[in-house]
Amino acid sequence: MRISEIHIYQHDLPVVGGLYRTARTSMTSFDTTIIEIVTENGMVGYGETCPHGPVYQPHHAAGARAALRQIGPHLIGLNALWIDCVHDAMDEALGGHRYVKAAVDIALWDLAGKSYGARACDLLGGARQERVPSYYAIGVTEPEEASSMAREKQAEGYRRLQLKVGGRDPDIDIAAIRKVHETLQPHVKLAVDANRGWTCRDTLTVSQACRDLSLVIEQPCGTMEEIASLRGRISHPIFLDESMEGLGAVMRAVGQRICDGFSLKVTRMGGLSSMRTIRDVCRVANLPITCDDAWGGDITAAACTHIGATVVPRLLEGVWLAAPYIDGHYDPENGISVENGTIKVPEGPGLGVQPDVTLWGPPVHSFG
Repeated sequence: MRISEIHIYQHDLPVVGGLYRTARTSMTSFDTTIIEIVTENGMVGYGETCPHGPVYQPHHAAGARAALRQIGPHLIGLNALWIDCVHDAMDEALGGHRYVKAAVDIALWDLAGKSYGARACDLLGGARQERVPSYYAIGVTEPEEASSMAREKQAEGYRRLQLKVGGRDPDIDIAAIRKVHETLQPHVKLAVDANRGWTCRDTLTVSQACRDLSLVIEQPCGTMEEIASLRGRISHPIFLDESMEGLGAVMRAVGQRICDGFSLKVTRMGGLSSMRTIRDVCRVANLPITCDDAWGGDITAAACTHIGATVVPRLLEGVWLAAPYIDGHYDPENGISVENGTIKVPEGPGLGVQPDVTLWGPPVHSFG
């Protein structure tokens, strides 16, 4: 089943409500890149990569499309089912750029599932649950508004909340954390995510001020070295996110016991192939994880849901989707969404979504 055509699309995803704010970014719209891979027998697979703006990570949307222009011609004629071999070809064509190669990888798993008549999660080890827990991320906002949103989202069924903090006076963050924590119902978890927006001093100050509260702190500082220095001095478990740039970083964090869990981004890790390996490493290390991405539509959401379904339930903290912040779906019938705080694993083969490609306009690049 050889690759005969590749089409690349650009699409804008405006934020519902107008603004999504973290410690370092304030976004009103996200620029996503979608890849369509067609095989010689007419089968089609879809992948997607959507960076969280140009400064959140060393990833950016225009760079994703430029990288795909470099990689695309080298994939024509390759067997789409030989996923590892396709990865080798991508690496020979362009170094690095995992977040771009991830889109190709996701499309290949979509194709593999369609070819074998199986869901992506079935090929990745099997779904351990047919509905996976999700969680809601409350952007950086004032304490009262954060508290109000926390009540609202718990009423919608979410059993894990993430509160964005950082980029402001830590005293405001402390107030927001306490206000949100006051709303928590039994068995609802809280993760406080600074998105690298705190110094070590800030982290210690906030953790000490909230030492009586049950929560985890996610990626408080910019580097693993900073976070490693907090071990033994902080009052809460630490999850790593932005500093996890692939399997090597995860192995280092696990080997040195730098953290207590991970918030993993599928495209940052390099796609579903890499996530499968990292999932297994975390299971051996007995470390909880989330299966998320920076942003994206139904294709990204489906990929996150499929890999999340294969995680041992006791180690799955949740699957985060951008869907609640996006108006509409690529697939109007099978779009991925959160219902009562959970996400149903798609039923169809591959990713289980059939996008309406007319929504994206004509391809910006094509090969084959």
